[in-house]
Amino acid sequence: MKRNLLFRAIALTGMLAAGQAGFAQHTVMVGGAAMYPSKNIIENAVNSKDHTTLVAAVKAAGLVQTLQGDGPFTVFAPTNEAFSKLPAGTVDNLLKPENKQALTGVLTYHVVAGNLDSKALMEKVKTGNGQAMLTTVQGEQLTVMKHGKHLEVKDSKGNIAMVTISDVYQKNGVIHVVDKVLMP
Repeated sequence: MKRNLLFRAIALTGMLAAGQAGFAQHTVMVGGAAMYPSKNIIENAVNSKDHTTLVAAVKAAGLVQTLQGDGPFTVFAPTNEAFSKLPAGTVDNLLKPENKQALTGVLTYHVVAGNLDSKALMEKVKTGNGQAMLTTVQGEQLTVMKHGKHLEVKDSKGNIAMVTISDVYQKNGVIHVVDKVLMP
């Protein structure tokens, strides 16, 4: 009887621990594909049909190995539709080998060191009296603000992108999908 009770207690403890871990970092669907917290940013991004332009740009800039690294990274990931809102020819021009430095600058402007999920970002906004200033890997700042129930990100040019999908956890950080390309 004691052995059976002990077994049940251990099993219940294991289920509770697994439930809490699953709640903290769950699988999210992005671009028709599951984004697994056990995979890195690149391993997940290549499966999203909404991020093919971003993935092509990351490859062209030579940033694949970096974004497969330990991080942690917080990535504001623009969709294909976000890239299509740029002036005609912008993406094609940035993808040219001679513009690799400019492309790298634009892409690293979407990356912040650290693991900032929406809860952490909201806390920074709250303590910053309505906005949080984040220094990007590129070196310039992004401003995060709350708009209704959503987070918005403002670039150095004053353009505002809405976070459309937040908290896409990765083993090396977190992705927030945005509806505009942020420009340094």
